[in-house]
Amino acid sequence: MVVQTILTKENIISKDIQRFAYGTDASFYRLTPKVVLRVESTEQLSQIMLTASDNNVAVTFRAAGTSLSGQAITDSVLIILTSAWQGITVLDNGDRICLQPGVIGAHANKALVEHQRKIGPDPASINSCKIGGIAANNSSGMCCGVKDNSYHTLAEIKLIFADGSTLDTGSDISIADFTRNHKTLIDGLMAIAAEIKAQPLLLAKIKHKYRLKNTTGYGVNALAEFDNPIDMISHLMIGSEGTLAFIADITYNTVKVMPHKATGLYIFDDIKVTCQLVNLLAKESVAAIEIMDSRAINSVKEALAVLMSFDALPENSAALLIEFSADSVDDLAILEQKITDHINSLSSHLLTCREFTSEPSVIESLWKIRKGTFPAVGAHREVGTTVIIEDVALPLERLAEGVEDLHQ
Repeated sequence: MVVQTILTKENIISKDIQRFAYGTDASFYRLTPKVVLRVESTEQLSQIMLTASDNNVAVTFRAAGTSLSGQAITDSVLIILTSAWQGITVLDNGDRICLQPGVIGAHANKALVEHQRKIGPDPASINSCKIGGIAANNSSGMCCGVKDNSYHTLAEIKLIFADGSTLDTGSDISIADFTRNHKTLIDGLMAIAAEIKAQPLLLAKIKHKYRLKNTTGYGVNALAEFDNPIDMISHLMIGSEGTLAFIADITYNTVKVMPHKATGLYIFDDIKVTCQLVNLLAKESVAAIEIMDSRAINSVKEALAVLMSFDALPENSAALLIEFSADSVDDLAILEQKITDHINSLSSHLLTCREFTSEPSVIESLWKIRKGTFPAVGAHREVGTTVIIEDVALPLERLAEGVEDLHQ
């Protein structure tokens, strides 16, 4: 079977300039695909996967193309989605939501507003990135941490594999068919899981690694945490970057949105003191603590000037963007007092601040500025250099030391 018999001529992109346009994502890499295929249905996708497998041709999936690490580019076949992949189905009064991979993350949350729920993952690019990329890259974000990421809020998933076969973990019939027709795959997976569980040191290392915020490599903790092979397969897809199967849709267990929240930005003269405050605040019920060094703050000072006034900051200064939420106004006030007490204990180092506010427009502005620091800092780099973005996990008690080493 050839692609021309699966897709219409309009959905096969082969012109040089169009292929070149799809040769980059939000990262600094470039690979020009040999052909770009616009897919409209699971049937088309399944046929393409089988054809590619039979001909030993590599395919790469692209949702919004917001990847900062090059996952959405290829020098082989690039598969993109048409507008037909934007289905949203709210289930159980908002406790669950079924999403196709072309749904923008923010649109999923918009569908859940009336239920006071949201999806767990909250990447900085949620207003443009799509569910397929969020799940396949285990994108988390500012507030979800580990507890509310795609791995831990996954309810069901529908997958299309390299051989064109489908697995819908929400269907007993689909599970039975897949199990019967993929015995070799399942037996191999169970053998790997048994090998891991038989090695206490390896098992302990995996458990330690994946209790941290971590989006690199396969989620092999699925082999340690589950006994059912279908659960293992579905959770291995989270963070697999499209290498194991295509995610045709995913159903999330949603997260409650607290009705009351407050956000503030506090700038200190010493980054070590700022890290010390992070240690104190980590013991309270904060939703997010974002640390930004002087370079980050100075790069967005024009945007911040609308909300607060400050001069160019000294090199060793740093800021904390702090957000917390509660079920009631009274509970929010109690939590704010606790957090403010911690901040006041280091008031001699406080340069300036935008005090805690519950005003939605101010909160939105503060987070918009925070999300804009990556391109803003990148714009100030020396000519001929590029921005390398990596996530680093540090023990809280060594946060200041780690930040200092990163600056070096």
